[in-house]
Amino acid sequence: MRLALAIGDAGGVGPELAAKLLTHQDMRDRDVIVLGDARLLGLGARHGGLDLDLPTVAAADLPDRLPAGKVMVDLGNCPPGDLTLGRSSQGAGAASLQNFAAALRLAQAGVADAAMFTPFNKHSMRLARPAYVDEIGFIDATLGADRSGREFNVLEEVWNARVTSHIPLREVAASLSAERILSSIRLTVTVMEGAGKPAPRIGVAALNPHAGDGRNFGEEDEDIIAPAIEAARAEGLDVAGPIPSDTVFVRATRGEFDAVLTMYHDQGQIAMKLMGFDRGVTLIAGYGFPIVTPAHGTAYDIAGRGKADLGATLAAARLGLALARLNPGRSGTGHLADNWATDPVR
Repeated sequence: MRLALAIGDAGGVGPELAAKLLTHQDMRDRDVIVLGDARLLGLGARHGGLDLDLPTVAAADLPDRLPAGKVMVDLGNCPPGDLTLGRSSQGAGAASLQNFAAALRLAQAGVADAAMFTPFNKHSMRLARPAYVDEIGFIDATLGADRSGREFNVLEEVWNARVTSHIPLREVAASLSAERILSSIRLTVTVMEGAGKPAPRIGVAALNPHAGDGRNFGEEDEDIIAPAIEAARAEGLDVAGPIPSDTVFVRATRGEFDAVLTMYHDQGQIAMKLMGFDRGVTLIAGYGFPIVTPAHGTAYDIAGRGKADLGATLAAARLGLALARLNPGRSGTGHLADNWATDPVR
């Protein structure tokens, strides 16, 4: 199994985490293609106090002359002298997106089995490419997909999926529908079964306090969420809810559920990060190959200080490779355009 690793936001801990991952003993025998600026990776290694020297492979040599082990495709796109650590910037955003697009194309072609990126900064991304509010839209544009991906946050003991993601809180209720919730339940089951977790038990979080308390605090739980759950049960899926969001994760941690489906971003993120900030993984599924990243941000406050915790990044690499091993028959398109590493995403 081969991992395509994109170096994330240059102003944060992404380069340091990439260097720490590549030198960790668990990755000793892994095949990894690193995408980004070799100077930036070297800077990350120095910040982490590491000795890292990877062989460089020209983008034009892939896939025909790709050696085993760890190699660097030097895109030369982010001179360290142009950066200010601890701050978002257009240059860092542009480089991280180019690195990510290259990793995605390698996985789509079947040259790599999973794609991974160290933390991005969405403000940097928007400075570089205002059309994209998050990674999903950029992935769709890169791969020619149509909003087919969905984010999952993963801990060993529980998964979290969400019906809505990067939208303002005031838009959440209007964005919910029974069909959208049912689709989220189905996808959660499909992805978890593909990850070796058959017949997962899913707890569905309510939207309103006390699950609406008999419509006293809102109607969505009875009118939208409950019908979706009943429809899922009619399909034979193991689903419970709507459950008040202040207790659904308690029940999950006690072993009652394998996954929790939440209605909006922070409803799940707060609980998951409290349970395992240093080991949480974000999995983006729905594209035919696993896309993973640590479930934390760029940590600008500690950038360049050698203090970045590898835990979540290592967990992400392990999960991406494990999922790839569970689906070994994927062949990819078998095609890389000549400008696969540099072609800008429209």
